[in-house]
Amino acid sequence: MMPLWKRILIEKRAAIIPLTIGLLANIGAYALWVYPLGVKSATAADRAAAATQSLHAAEQDLAAARALVTGKSRAEQEIATFYDKVLPADFSSARRLTYSTLPSLARKANVKMLERREEIDKAEKDARLGILHIQTQWEGDYESLRRFIYELESDPAFVIIDDVQLLQQDPTKPLMLRLQLSTYYRQGANGN
Repeated sequence: MMPLWKRILIEKRAAIIPLTIGLLANIGAYALWVYPLGVKSATAADRAAAATQSLHAAEQDLAAARALVTGKSRAEQEIATFYDKVLPADFSSARRLTYSTLPSLARKANVKMLERREEIDKAEKDARLGILHIQTQWEGDYESLRRFIYELESDPAFVIIDDVQLLQQDPTKPLMLRLQLSTYYRQGANGN
């Protein structure tokens, strides 16, 4: 007696052979076309995701670059405004600014100027800015001196307070205030 599986193979050979050939053809087609296309499709999806991330990164870089350009141009405009409108044009303008501003603020605050000395910083030959140092001495009561300092700091004139000394040698006399001030000014092409 023949085993059952041999008998089925012999009797149903007409149906089994085409089924076996179809099964082998399907396995071959899957191995040769379907699987490689699936891998290629998955790789394309990965590349598309990576391209999307690269696009977002590039857009962020572009936005940052535009912000940098805008910030740089705004800073250049502010520097130009500072040089043209805030900073005294030359040494004599800086001197006039301090000679008019300081006494005016002192009168407003009821403070008396006792002394004023100037010192010019010798700048480098090709420096764009010069510095005028001013040493002053003032007299008044505490509130007046305080108001004077506040007014000086609030004034639009470009004067910097470098040092403050408050002195009272005799309790019966008014307070003395020593201020070291400075202002910058634009230097001409020849350094003065």
